[in-house]
Amino acid sequence: MHISILTFDGFNDLDSLVAFGMLNRIALLGDTDWKVRIASPTPRVTSMNRLTIDAHEDLSQLGEADAVLVGSGMKTREVANSSALMAQLGVLNPERQLLAAQCSGTFLLGRLGLLGGVPACTDLTSKPWVVESGVDVVPRAFAARGNVATAGGCLASQYLVAWLVARLKGLDAAREVLHYFAPVGEKQEFIDRALGHVLPALPALAETA
Repeated sequence: MHISILTFDGFNDLDSLVAFGMLNRIALLGDTDWKVRIASPTPRVTSMNRLTIDAHEDLSQLGEADAVLVGSGMKTREVANSSALMAQLGVLNPERQLLAAQCSGTFLLGRLGLLGGVPACTDLTSKPWVVESGVDVVPRAFAARGNVATAGGCLASQYLVAWLVARLKGLDAAREVLHYFAPVGEKQEFIDRALGHVLPALPALAETA
């Protein structure tokens, strides 16, 4: 299983790295086929808070991923205005991949025509220009339909992670990941809140919850 976290220069540290840490829990539990990769157009990228990290893969491998999470950042509109970068993102396909976007990452999915008019989530800072792009933004932390999910707010990473893990590994695995990262004394509350957002988008799994 190959999950790419799309990360550009000026990225939001929390969006990419919280998801990276949480998703890698599956590999730490012993699933050697579970691969989570930071995907960037350059070998190294620097966050909005000046943290520089190495990419694991370039954008040429996005089409091979089972799931792609599109993080946000300060330069998302520059990415959207780059015909070269957007052409590389054109390989994303919700018919054969799970696609998740957070905050301004929703803008990129919208520009790629991958939201299909479905109401989507983004952060409050990005909302005005995401709306201007024609995306129907709803004031919620998480929304999903079919193979596409969006979230708004840095700490909404947990909802995208729960959705991805539930879809790829099942509900028990999603619960385990959420339990591991939840604050002590708030474990069940944390799990219930996250699954309360995610399960309505997963009717087949909700029946077994």
